Amino acid sequence: MTAIVEGESQLPVIPRPRSAVCPLAPPPEFSEWRESGLRQALWQGRPTWIVSRYEDIRSSLVDPRLSADTINPRLRAAGATGELPVIFARIDDPEHNRLRRMMTRDFTFRRAEAMRPQIKELVDRFLDTMIENGPPADLVRDFALPVPSSVISLLLGVPYSDAEFFQHHSTVGLDSRSSEDEKAAAIGAMFGYMVQLVERKEREPGDDLITRLLTDYVAPGQLSRETAAMNAMILLQAGHETTASMIALGTIALLENPDTFTLLGKTDDTAVSGDIVEELMRYLTIVHSQVDRVATQDVYVGGQLVREGDFLLMNLPAGNWDPEFVEQPERFDATRNPRGHLGFGYGVHQCIGQNLARVEMQVAFSTLARRLPGLALAVDPDQLRFAGNKEIYNIEELPVTW
Repeated sequence: MTAIVEGESQLPVIPRPRSAVCPLAPPPEFSEWRESGLRQALWQGRPTWIVSRYEDIRSSLVDPRLSADTINPRLRAAGATGELPVIFARIDDPEHNRLRRMMTRDFTFRRAEAMRPQIKELVDRFLDTMIENGPPADLVRDFALPVPSSVISLLLGVPYSDAEFFQHHSTVGLDSRSSEDEKAAAIGAMFGYMVQLVERKEREPGDDLITRLLTDYVAPGQLSRETAAMNAMILLQAGHETTASMIALGTIALLENPDTFTLLGKTDDTAVSGDIVEELMRYLTIVHSQVDRVATQDVYVGGQLVREGDFLLMNLPAGNWDPEFVEQPERFDATRNPRGHLGFGYGVHQCIGQNLARVEMQVAFSTLARRLPGLALAVDPDQLRFAGNKEIYNIEELPVTW
């Protein structure tokens, strides 16, 4: 790492706390960071360049001199006893593309749309239970978390009965307060679970992504069992944490904008619900400290010289609130078209599950608004506990009534 601009003890620490007055908005200092260009902060204990401008982030995410191979070797090896697994999202092309293509067909637009009836059935089932139990309810526990956990479990072939196990270890692994030992233990536990599931799928195949990986790629020798297990684990973790957070926080944003919530409950037009979901993705930008890169050679980013070996973190919330991207970014506007937002990342490493996540959110928000038009917070807004110390911004619980 090159010499840092400020004394290390003076550097701000990522993730930054959000304002208690505006907890859905990015940290207030991000406006200044965006205007000043690249600056340094401490992230995961090391000085890191923070990229905050929309165009700088997009150009960085397609720059071949900035590598996605950034993961700590200890965490990469956690739980592995044989061949070291490869994490497709943490390597560069062409190997990244080769591995990604093995899973892409399960996440196409057509495949996501084909799952819409199943997703609707799951959404209704969890809402039935929540409504039957009566208000107040915790929307995170009763709806926002179980819906995406069920969907990704169904697609991968993971027993939903094990949801509590993988939700717990996923939370530990994504918490910035977790020590390296705690993160390694959590990843190791999840990886060990997935290795056992892979072995079970070899004996008892099903109609699911893990079985297809084993049949189409592991059996012919194009993919190791360890890498199949690791990438299934990554999909399981990412497939429920992010969408669960978006459903919970998105519900808060919609309750703050009741006209939009009412509109969702009255329309069957997926174009309308689709635009609302895209604006929620831009407005909330829950992935605030995961998309990083390392320079493989000296390179200028946003006019700043970044030395070979330096790490960069893409400040997605700041980029999505860049006035050069959208006018009045601080305003939630369901009528705007924020296509091109950074909520799913950008470039070849853009979120593989974005089509599925979009359908889940469209169905979840529309069904919630239609079936519970009187939905409201069951506590004062200042009593909500937001979890800003995780790499994915979320809320611990969301008490609601109707």
